[in-house]
Amino acid sequence: MKTILFAFRVSDLERSLAFYRAVGYTELGTVPFDDGSSLVWLKLPDEHAVSLELVHRPADGSIETGGFEHFAIEVDSLSATIDHLTAAGLEPAPPELPGGPEGPKTSWLTDPDGYRIELVEWPPGGPPVPDQF
Repeated sequence: MKTILFAFRVSDLERSLAFYRAVGYTELGTVPFDDGSSLVWLKLPDEHAVSLELVHRPADGSIETGGFEHFAIEVDSLSATIDHLTAAGLEPAPPELPGGPEGPKTSWLTDPDGYRIELVEWPPGGPPVPDQF
């Protein structure tokens, strides 16, 4: 068993696509529906298949993101990623060290609808294994 993708309902499809393209996602395909809604499948360069689905259903009204906490993206270099995102016009938060100086480096980014993304650079040796929790 494995996670395939996360799906987010978005209020403005073009605005969201511009945001996620700036993050580094590429579009794999779009499924349009007769009622004007659509699904757009996205993936990051190192992923083999779709990992994010943007759901645009204008007829359903406004979007509330309150129950969702965040999803995380692993990056090779947090400082280079922050520089890239800032140059692309996005506003990543300053780096944090939630596990102390030997732990992961993180930064937060919020998409146009309020979904939060955690950017994570693991320390040498990679992420902790379950027996380290």
